Amino acid sequence: MKWMALPLAAMLAAGARAAPVFSGMQEEVANVERAFAATMKARDHAAFVGFLSEEAIFEAGNRAQRGKKAVADAWAPYFTKPEPPFSWEPDQVEVLASGTLAKTSGPVYAPDGKLIARFNSVWRLEAPHIWRIVFDGGSEVCDCRK
Repeated sequence: MKWMALPLAAMLAAGARAAPVFSGMQEEVANVERAFAATMKARDHAAFVGFLSEEAIFEAGNRAQRGKKAVADAWAPYFTKPEPPFSWEPDQVEVLASGTLAKTSGPVYAPDGKLIARFNSVWRLEAPHIWRIVFDGGSEVCDCRK
């Protein structure tokens, strides 16, 4: 059992921001999520909208934006300032065996690098190599040290 503690200790020492390793379809979807996140960093609302499915539903608190236009309109204010208000990256990716539906999840960071939330998204393959987001939501994280 002692030998099992060494890999665990190494993983913990690597830190929470160590990049996960994906392969195959998981890597394809992770790259789509990364490209989606890059639209925020690049301040490119039009590119952000390009990732949205016509049927997209984004949850925000107790409300949900339903449909591509509603989501695009609700997110437009996040793209108005020169600096992005937050960033995100996938650290978990699961893909159905059929390769047509995937779930991504990961940390959301404030501009200062502080972890503020976790996102959860569902992606659908809508055409060959064209993944679009159909569901998105998240949850705040608590500062449990308090």
